[in-house]
Amino acid sequence: MGSRICVDVGGTFTDLVMLDDRETVRISKSPTTPEDHAQGVLDCLGLVSDEVRTSARDLLERCTYFAHGSTIITNAVIEGKVAKVGFLVTRGFRDILSVREAGKDNPFNMREDFPQPYIPRYLTLPVTERISAEGKIKIPMDEDEVKQALEKLIGEYRVEAVAVCFLWSIMNPVHETRVREIAAREWPDVICVLSSEVNPIIREYRRASSTAIEASVRPLTQRYVSGVDSKLKRDGYEETLYIVTSSGSVLAAEDAVQKGISMIGSGPSMAPVAANWFSDMEGNTGGNVICVDMGGTSFDVSLVTKGEIARTRETRVGSELLGISVIDSRSIGAGGGSIASVDPAGLIHVGPESSGAVPGPACYNRGGDKATVTDANVLLGYIDPDYFLGGRMTIDVGLAEEAVRKDVAAPLHLDLHEAAFTIWSTVNVNMVSAMQDVTVWQGIDPREYVLVAGGGAGNCHAVALARELGMKRILVPRYGGVLSAVGGLVADVCADFSGSCFTSTNHFNDTGVNSVLEDLENQAQAFLAKLGSSSLARHRIEFYVEARYGYQVWELPVKLRSNRIADKQALSQLIDDFHEAHEKVFAIKDPKQFVEFINWSARAIAEMPRVKLEEQPYGGSDSSAALMAERPAYFRDLGGMTNTCVYQGNKLVHGNFIEGPAVIEETTTTVVIPPGATATVTKWGNYSIDIQTDGSSHEM
Repeated sequence: MGSRICVDVGGTFTDLVMLDDRETVRISKSPTTPEDHAQGVLDCLGLVSDEVRTSARDLLERCTYFAHGSTIITNAVIEGKVAKVGFLVTRGFRDILSVREAGKDNPFNMREDFPQPYIPRYLTLPVTERISAEGKIKIPMDEDEVKQALEKLIGEYRVEAVAVCFLWSIMNPVHETRVREIAAREWPDVICVLSSEVNPIIREYRRASSTAIEASVRPLTQRYVSGVDSKLKRDGYEETLYIVTSSGSVLAAEDAVQKGISMIGSGPSMAPVAANWFSDMEGNTGGNVICVDMGGTSFDVSLVTKGEIARTRETRVGSELLGISVIDSRSIGAGGGSIASVDPAGLIHVGPESSGAVPGPACYNRGGDKATVTDANVLLGYIDPDYFLGGRMTIDVGLAEEAVRKDVAAPLHLDLHEAAFTIWSTVNVNMVSAMQDVTVWQGIDPREYVLVAGGGAGNCHAVALARELGMKRILVPRYGGVLSAVGGLVADVCADFSGSCFTSTNHFNDTGVNSVLEDLENQAQAFLAKLGSSSLARHRIEFYVEARYGYQVWELPVKLRSNRIADKQALSQLIDDFHEAHEKVFAIKDPKQFVEFINWSARAIAEMPRVKLEEQPYGGSDSSAALMAERPAYFRDLGGMTNTCVYQGNKLVHGNFIEGPAVIEETTTTVVIPPGATATVTKWGNYSIDIQTDGSSHEM
């Protein structure tokens, strides 16, 4: 078995994880190169090849699995740097992208403008046709109108792609399919995307939105993925390239380019996959995990309950709703590069604006002159300016001091360390708020969960975040600085297929439901058969339904126990499972109320070979052999700057015990252990941090 590699291209840093054929893990982190993302990937490969004293070509030639994740598609949507798209809709529904689901998100905020449609109205053209809710043709499609509309969009407006979303095409896609046939015959180079294939669900706006977004990113996706694939093959990689998706899985490149929307938000989706893997490895029997990943640009938080990663259809990119089922990862602008400023009223703000990879924080000495979270962590003594990225990148403390003094200390009349601490504690408040959004405000007690903390910047803040939420244990993976890349290394190959059949327990349509489930199963089996790889250990198909009580607006996903609703007992079990899911989320159930079933789905899963880290022999509790030095670090409960023990992470072994205050330095992250917290190295080389929550806490 050859080596396995995953590369995650973030907004500030590009991360790489490699598991070689001897099951030794190698990691590297290099600044992202926005002008050419592939260069950042090659830089990371170069760092690993230098470490093992070989060439990057040799690494790629011996690699049997290469997964790639990138922010390029997400950024393209946010920045509007996507393909020009034409949109065909059923006559009478031209404003579906404008009206949305009752307008803007905050209707009572008079200062908030009504959002513009994702595709401008002049590029949205109606076509005479109509399919009924039962799938019957009520009004035949006027093909002359279709040709005229396509001629206008492609010939006059020069669109690169055409999106098609007709009413009730999910029940009968014949009209949408015919549009693609017409377009392919007359304009074979223009991409045509159908809503009945991208997201065949009830809820017209969501289907339209996801189809429009898919059409806009597919040309970019195809160019980018094919470019990465060709460069890797040119440099020696001969196997299938896998692309990280927002559903917490990977897809072969040829499948991923047909669903570019699945690459939006794909990076953050891998963090909970890795967190779940590390948690299971460490014997977290409850399977309850809060995962936080703080990089250079953003802070991402996600939830794992009883081993199941939370999913949602409510994910937005900017003001646009994706509409597809993805990992529920909440992101805020709170990373190492988040910029701190003081407004005219004397209030400090940290983020969401970030210095990014270029110019970066002031201390990077790349032209940035604004105070950031990283600058604050340097001044607080948490980050060693001589050991950043294992000593490969030089940090300029003087520039950090200058930026923090100018942007925060002077306006607030604080000394330098108090100003840095103010930045640090303010960004912590922002991150705690994001964590509360996915726990406390959802009726979930975070004290019943383990915090898995990752990202290059995350472990300077993790203990403070956990304490604020009353959590008692943190798991910091040894490779937590590249957490999302680890997720891509251990993720399975998955594909989701959806279909609609609205029915209720009052008059359950077992024939219609089982017909949809059979069709979904056939699609899933065809996907798995196409993989045809002996390296994919096991296959399975999971089935789900989105259900709600009668007259409710929103649905809950419920996993089916089998591939069909075969009899009354199977239906009764499904109803019981829905009641249980509703009670878990809303703390209430109503067994007397009838249940409605909306969208059905199948998830095809091909399991990758299990990755297992090498178990370390017990080395005793004494950690003095890993002690690098002592340096001043800021802990307010100890009066400010305090002489603090600094440990070299790669010299710590199983059983080593560290009592705060202390700092553990890894090449890709720094772990801060404040007073009242202790860290123990597990047999897998990770850090298990226990926290006092009796009031003697590191003040935020």
